[in-house]
Amino acid sequence: MFRRGASADGGASDGRDALGKRGEDLAAAHLRTRGYRIVGRRERILRGDIDIVALDGRTVVFVEVRSRSDTLHGHPAETVGPTKQRRIAELANAYIRRHRLQDCQVRIDVVAVTFAADGEPVVEHFENAFESP
Repeated sequence: MFRRGASADGGASDGRDALGKRGEDLAAAHLRTRGYRIVGRRERILRGDIDIVALDGRTVVFVEVRSRSDTLHGHPAETVGPTKQRRIAELANAYIRRHRLQDCQVRIDVVAVTFAADGEPVVEHFENAFESP
């Protein structure tokens, strides 16, 4: 039996949540320095979340952020496989319909954040990472 607020993995999900939040914060800061305007974070839609919704000029950009504490088990961007890509595209399409953005240019980016052992994060931005079906 678990105490209220306790996780089944002994707190490991709390660490992943904190890592993910730090990664999203760094991704948003990176996007801002490149001139993007952040219009939404952790946008809830279709029982899912879009990490970041931003504007790059007149293009609506849906950003998936992937964070890892190291690359021992692969690069963070590698975790956005075909199934995840379909889910992100589905969420983006639902967002477009909800906000009546069908006439806008749309792009899906991935921002990978790796927290190196020396504590200095590495932020990599992959524009137009995959096509929306």
